[in-house]
Amino acid sequence: MSTAAISPEVEQRPSKLVFWGCWIALITTAFAFISRAFMINTPSMWPADFGIDKVQGQELFGAGLWPFAVSIILFSLVIDKIGYRIAMLFSFVCYALYAGLALWAYSIVKVDGLAGEELLAAQKSGLSLLTYGSIILGLGNGTVEAFINPVVATMFNKEKTKWLNILHAGWPGGLVLGGLITLGLGSYAGADWRMLIYIIAIPAVIYLLMLIGAKFPVSERVAGGATYREMLAEFGAIGALIASFLMFREIGGVFKIPDMAVWIAMAVAVIGYGAYCRSLGRPLMIFLCLIMMPLATTELGTDGAISGLMEKPMEAIGGNGLWVLIYTSFIMMVLRFFAGPVIKAFTPLGLLAICSALAMVGIYSLSMTTTAISIFLAATLYGVAKTYFWPTMLGVVAEQFPRGGAVTLNAIAGIGMLTVGIIGGPMIGKMQEDSAMVALEAAKPGVYETIQKEDSNLFLGEYTAVDDKLVEAHPESEEIVSIVSSAKQGALAKMCLFPGIMLVCYLILIVYFKSRGGYKPAEFGASSAH
Repeated sequence: MSTAAISPEVEQRPSKLVFWGCWIALITTAFAFISRAFMINTPSMWPADFGIDKVQGQELFGAGLWPFAVSIILFSLVIDKIGYRIAMLFSFVCYALYAGLALWAYSIVKVDGLAGEELLAAQKSGLSLLTYGSIILGLGNGTVEAFINPVVATMFNKEKTKWLNILHAGWPGGLVLGGLITLGLGSYAGADWRMLIYIIAIPAVIYLLMLIGAKFPVSERVAGGATYREMLAEFGAIGALIASFLMFREIGGVFKIPDMAVWIAMAVAVIGYGAYCRSLGRPLMIFLCLIMMPLATTELGTDGAISGLMEKPMEAIGGNGLWVLIYTSFIMMVLRFFAGPVIKAFTPLGLLAICSALAMVGIYSLSMTTTAISIFLAATLYGVAKTYFWPTMLGVVAEQFPRGGAVTLNAIAGIGMLTVGIIGGPMIGKMQEDSAMVALEAAKPGVYETIQKEDSNLFLGEYTAVDDKLVEAHPESEEIVSIVSSAKQGALAKMCLFPGIMLVCYLILIVYFKSRGGYKPAEFGASSAH
């Protein structure tokens, strides 16, 4: 069956109202992400009101991440059954509940006269509410991605990669807006963090009003007649194994579930999925899932590291480390709007290969920058490089696996998100700690042993890291902090490994498609040929 045979619902003129509603929904998720990170990391906000230390802050931050990946994967299994509107409403309800729980937490700790044990009890209750709210917020963020990606891929089924890039300009757009508001509030010592909770309601209400009465398209998979079993078969048992491993490991770690129970649950899920779809998965789809791991780590994992690592160099020139993230996000937002001609000129795979090479140069340059000009030149190169990674990969999946529907499109995004938290992020942290150890041993032999702590990770095993509390108590703390900061910035160079792997993989795919006559979107009935 060719694409031309697809039901008229798919071929109808795309609704720009629906598209821009989806775009604003993605802005909401980005703003929720950066504003919550700001409230967690600003001493005068959540740490002051709820007595949160660094460890609790990271746990609270993580509570909003893993539900994102879980919900985007699980919703993709049922979204064609329940409909896009229900998913959209669910996401809005999640935002409303998050806001309500956060404001409730505020009211508990802001009672006049609280002190001593009463204050500690109030802070504990408030932190519990923030944790529940963060989990609900993460579910809402993932649900947004779960419905906007297949909606846009269906509406623009002739130009999927182009329009998915334009759609995902909403993410950096939200980061820019949220970052500017963050810096604005950060300059005002008396800022009330509830302002960020109120502000997030603006885009949330806008997308609700735009989409509540909109006519959503029938998904390409449904309109084309592909069965639910065929959709699952495109991803297959191997794809389910990758996603389930990451998802169950994350949930098990969060809720302290015994390893044996985690492995049993994962085995049941994978065996059940494979028995139902009767497919191991398309080899190309599995390969793309594996590429998504270093891709997500390059984009999201490096982003998370850059703001902190650039803090000292930016402070030295009178700036804020957050400006690097805002600047690169602005570049991404603008360039994604003009993705069409770029994709046409280089093809999706060619563009991904070029961006991988540019990312290597950009990240390496960031590892050695110290002046204002060099920082922003390197940041410009890195910003351009990472612009097309995420949406273009989604576009390739949508174009090559139209029968995979929401499952293939959303599961690969979920795999990327989970990889950053479980594998990519810890690997980047380990690279930084190893660089700090080497630098300290070279500059001050014997000092590292007095300020180190031992820890372990599921994938990294046993490792050592610099203990900030021991550094503070050390008589040479200022010099140690300077050495460690410089070493961790230099560790960015090691992160070139991830885009390097991607470059090799994309070159392999380019050769593969060239042997088949060149890259072109699969016709609806032909995707199973891979």
